[in-house]
Amino acid sequence: MRFHLTNNEQETELEGSGWNLPSGLPSLPEVYRSIPVPKGGPAWRRLLAFIGPGYMVAVGYMDPGNWATDIAGGAAFNYTLLAAILISSLMAIFLQSLSAKLGIVTGRDLAQACRDSYSKPVSIFLWLSAEIGIVACDIAEVIGAAIALNLLFGLNLVAGVAITAADVFLVLALNAKGFRWIETFVIALIATMSGIFSIELFIAKPDWHSVATGFIPTGAMIRNHEMLFIGLGILGATVMPHNLYLHSSIIQTRNFGRSVAELKDTIKMAYADSTIALSLALFVNAAILILAAAVFYRSGHHEVKEINEAYKLLAPIVGVSIATPLFAIALLASGQNSTLTGTLAGQIVLEGFLQVQIKPWLRRMISRLLAIAPAIAAVAFYGQKGLGDLMLFSQVVLSAQLSFAVVPLIQFTSDKDKMGQFVNGLATRIIGWTMAAVIAGLNVYLIYATLFMPQAK
Repeated sequence: MRFHLTNNEQETELEGSGWNLPSGLPSLPEVYRSIPVPKGGPAWRRLLAFIGPGYMVAVGYMDPGNWATDIAGGAAFNYTLLAAILISSLMAIFLQSLSAKLGIVTGRDLAQACRDSYSKPVSIFLWLSAEIGIVACDIAEVIGAAIALNLLFGLNLVAGVAITAADVFLVLALNAKGFRWIETFVIALIATMSGIFSIELFIAKPDWHSVATGFIPTGAMIRNHEMLFIGLGILGATVMPHNLYLHSSIIQTRNFGRSVAELKDTIKMAYADSTIALSLALFVNAAILILAAAVFYRSGHHEVKEINEAYKLLAPIVGVSIATPLFAIALLASGQNSTLTGTLAGQIVLEGFLQVQIKPWLRRMISRLLAIAPAIAAVAFYGQKGLGDLMLFSQVVLSAQLSFAVVPLIQFTSDKDKMGQFVNGLATRIIGWTMAAVIAGLNVYLIYATLFMPQAK
């Protein structure tokens, strides 16, 4: 790929390797370049135009699938595993920046890039892997929302799982109003979660000196087998594969210019948006673990591992009745937020890999039904414990899919033919491939330990 600037229009043209712009239908064609970006003027005005995609992505880093591992880590090991949350968040910031850059420079989302670059069998394999990851993520969201409805309103878990299918109508209603409405709704729910956990932490009164030291990695995270297992769960469940597909697509909802200077500015603004948003995700995840440590570890309830256990014990231990409903409201916000972004990720993956156009409501219903069926079966046959086990299994499945998104992302953004002068530098390539190897190794171990070392859990 080479970049050429015409004398008159100062537009960037991408040539070679079948990556010319545009190629077929763009990603999410109904909202493609629908949000204007001011040219010139103060940087803060341009940044405001880019605020949104990072928050859509950040949702995946604080969905219900992360809650159980954060709660278990805090209850069992106090603040020690805050380091695992910090490491996973830094990984997320790095990988999402590459995802945004891929979409900005090439005009391709990650799914389209895979389809264009790999053979058909490989593309189909990657598509199936991505679809499995989305369904696994959907399962965690369904379970989280059902538990929240049960805790808040006493709703039967089976009914709660079934009701989650109705969120498709919310997605359609917001999408009809414009993409900014979806982003605003997501940001509002993230703000709700952040506000609630700020209140929860004020009530719990954690040891802030111990909190600060908890962000420093220790050898105990490796030597202690159970701590290592929970830490791997935090790492494996935090960086989700569908977010890499999502970010590379939704960044293209901005109508940015194609000159080299404009692309550089766009990349800078996208980095700022995602870094700020993922820092909020770090706060929420850390707050869940800190809350569990301050309440359950300090009171001797080291065995608390599931969301509903935490809910029931929270108010009696801290002595403030409002603590429990706030906790459940945050959980409901987390589950609902994740369903919105899961809908878009599913559409991006299907259209990008297969070039198949399907109505969003139908795509959403198919994905949601695939998640609801195992959740209802787990409740019917195993009750509450079945949901907890299914949520754990869904995170393991997600972990297994992660490398199939990370490796292509690093490969594409390190390819000068595809990225031109925006190709990853040497340091970025070294960090990226090292990170890919670490993620793959940790996830292989997590899967092995889950399946063959049940005593580690």
